[in-house]
Amino acid sequence: MAAVGWAAETAADAQPLPSDAELEASGAVIGEILIDNRNVFDPRDPKDNNGLFRTANRLHVTTRPEVIRHQLLFHTGDPYSRHALEESERTLRTNGYLYDASVVPVSYHEGRVDVRITTRDLWTLNPGIDFEREGGANSAGFVLEEDNLLGTGTSALLSRTSTIDRSGTTIAASNAHAFGTWTSLGASYSDNSDGDAVQVIVEHPFYSLDTRHAGGLNVTDYDQTDSLYDRGAIINQFHDTHHFVESYFGWSHGLQDGWVRRWRAGVTYDEHLFNPLASWTGPTLVPEDRKFAYPWVEFDLLQDSYAKLRNHDQISRTEDFYCGATTMVRAGWASASLGSSRSAMLFQSSAGTGRGCQGPSTLLLSGAFSGRIEGGALRDGVLSGALRYYWQQNSQWLLFTTIQGTKGWQLDLDHQILLGGDSGLRGYPLRYQDGTARGLATIEERYFSNWYVFRIFRIGAAAFVDAGRTWGAAPLAQPSLGVLTDAGFGLRVASSRWTLGGIVHIDLAFPFNGDSSIKRVQFLVQTQQQF
Repeated sequence: MAAVGWAAETAADAQPLPSDAELEASGAVIGEILIDNRNVFDPRDPKDNNGLFRTANRLHVTTRPEVIRHQLLFHTGDPYSRHALEESERTLRTNGYLYDASVVPVSYHEGRVDVRITTRDLWTLNPGIDFEREGGANSAGFVLEEDNLLGTGTSALLSRTSTIDRSGTTIAASNAHAFGTWTSLGASYSDNSDGDAVQVIVEHPFYSLDTRHAGGLNVTDYDQTDSLYDRGAIINQFHDTHHFVESYFGWSHGLQDGWVRRWRAGVTYDEHLFNPLASWTGPTLVPEDRKFAYPWVEFDLLQDSYAKLRNHDQISRTEDFYCGATTMVRAGWASASLGSSRSAMLFQSSAGTGRGCQGPSTLLLSGAFSGRIEGGALRDGVLSGALRYYWQQNSQWLLFTTIQGTKGWQLDLDHQILLGGDSGLRGYPLRYQDGTARGLATIEERYFSNWYVFRIFRIGAAAFVDAGRTWGAAPLAQPSLGVLTDAGFGLRVASSRWTLGGIVHIDLAFPFNGDSSIKRVQFLVQTQQQF
């Protein structure tokens, strides 16, 4: 059923109860936990009760109740906590196979609070053709994907794709709650036109704000051809063999006074071996091989602050916005005497905050700084920042603005700061400008319609203006063309019944400047996670 009807029904089902504060103060405990996991279409709704939708329901295996139960942050007999209910809701909504989730108390008796968990499944089998067009380049392929195999939450993928970078066949599988635990398992293998890629990830994450321990292992290995771009064309190519292994252990005292402090300690092995590409006939600059093996320590600080919004980055769907302050700092030391190609301090850091999430205006700020210190100098340093502003004019209209900036210092040759059709400047070819710094600004008016096509697709629209430029003299790149601007409009199509990978963008963009090779109209078809 539609998300609005969903919320109304859930509220109507709930019986009068003492307030959350009264329940918590009285020492009430969790009683019966009722799992109401619904199919893709609701036969109780006359608009959903037809032959086609009933057949779709019969062909779909609904999420198993134990899969949902294992993701709850409370159990029968635990003290009643509104915070645990709300965090469990957010956890359930992170699953791509669920359209929405509601966790509400429904009755109170003899000091026990019965809780109902209501979820609705999405159709998770995606067999067919995958096509995208951005920046004047097409990507296509065949995909056979199931995101909720037999209702277990397991994702399985078999694909054959062709992109601007490479073509290849990929097989992958993952489960974020393997064997009914909070341990995530994932593995993938790709046989590509320029080499193979293998990844295995095992992680027990900080799955809630009150989680005390975490740990993980990531093993990644690939061979590939790296291409450097400028003006939408390849200006350099070389081969990259990458070996990466990282493991960590984390600990925390949990949520205290609205804040979470977490520590991680780990070790990383990160090696890149570069070689010239025999088939490349243009100018060739090959990056210097690098190998860093190092221990590291990380500190995270998180504020407990979330808001439930609608019609911001999704269409007619509950959106969990993180509005608190957050900071992360990681530092490690790689020593040449212990096998690294040279001694260096490697660091990563990030910070963010939100304002006004409960009102019509929402402001999100974020930044990151990473790199390494070699011989007292900064190498491969990248400083980035972003501002995202939402002004909800009414339930159907929203003005969105973003300003982003990135600055690099002594970048490794295989790392580029690019600007083009694939990085927000929609009227231009992908990877159009190369520099050591970039800036991008977008103003977008978003419209969230009530049009519900075939009771499957939600429709939105957008009109936008983008402006951006690069600075600096990157290796082999031509001088910057200055400020580039474009304007355009398009449709947004989101399925409320099917996991199509996000929101389909269908846009026409009109560039206002650039060189003579630029087409006056750019047609884009993209699948993105947000509006």
